[in-house]
Amino acid sequence: MSMLEGAPWLLAHKSMLEVNKPKKVSLYGTDYVLWQDRMGKINALPNACPHMGAMLSEGWCQERDDKTSVVVCPFHALEFDGEGCTILPGSKKKTLPQLKPLELIIQGDFIWSYGGYEPKVPIPNILNEITSQYEFIGHTADISVETDLLSMLLIMHDYNHQNGTHRPLFKIEEVQFENFIDDGHHSHAFYSLPTSPTNLSEKLSNPDLLLLPKVIKAHLENHFPSLVIAHVENWVGKVAQVHLFVPESTTRTRTYVLMYGIPKHPAFKALGQKFLNFAKVIVEQDADILPKIYPNTPQKIKLNNEVGMDWVRRNFKNWSNMTDLTLSSSFNSEC
Repeated sequence: MSMLEGAPWLLAHKSMLEVNKPKKVSLYGTDYVLWQDRMGKINALPNACPHMGAMLSEGWCQERDDKTSVVVCPFHALEFDGEGCTILPGSKKKTLPQLKPLELIIQGDFIWSYGGYEPKVPIPNILNEITSQYEFIGHTADISVETDLLSMLLIMHDYNHQNGTHRPLFKIEEVQFENFIDDGHHSHAFYSLPTSPTNLSEKLSNPDLLLLPKVIKAHLENHFPSLVIAHVENWVGKVAQVHLFVPESTTRTRTYVLMYGIPKHPAFKALGQKFLNFAKVIVEQDADILPKIYPNTPQKIKLNNEVGMDWVRRNFKNWSNMTDLTLSSSFNSEC
């Protein structure tokens, strides 16, 4: 089960969908067209028109008198409603469903799906908790990466790569790992990242450096397999930076970021775009390194603090037999 069938995947936040504009999303090797009508209803159909296979996401939406909408094929202008039905030219009668809708679970602004598989784990409630306390800042870095799901998850839980892959952004000198709390499919990682000193000239040429403390205190909250939340707090406020993962196919994985904040200073709102830019660069740096890794290379060296990667491998391996996953433990790097 290389794509962890039966897991819930967050396909999109409603803010990522323009009204009556089709959007292509992929899950488990199938492309879908996703669209939102003026009433806020979300629809999802297989993306291939059943006539001659044109991509429905390359078409447009036609609004009806009741403010609902249909997606229109760009090839022959066939219109498909949310049930996958159409009306053939010269006929006034709606057909039976020609496309099977993708089952969606809408929770507030979150659009989840199990991709047609029987659920193996529940949808994590953490995003609902965050939205009840934080303000939504925005989304960024919606990228499709040529890598399998396991490789994507491993790099996101490889805490040692912070001072390599992300050194140019944060000027990180080392990773000081502190604690890993393991609760099955839920975990927390805590570590510190000392940064190299910057002079006034560097700060003036790159004002973003003014937002970086001398020591970055990292707290990552992990919900296997679909999301990692970076909890960050500084003088302007608190940020919850939510990294999402979606298995598009066995060889492609989509990732994007949703960001939420709690202001402590009036400058917080003005800096919202800066926070999104930081997150975008982080994702782009991770996406850049993944194609530069030789797959299936035997790991002859093991670094300290690879507990997060071990957590991913264990959960991935045990996915087909959920009864084996009963761990609830705490790891301390000083033990």
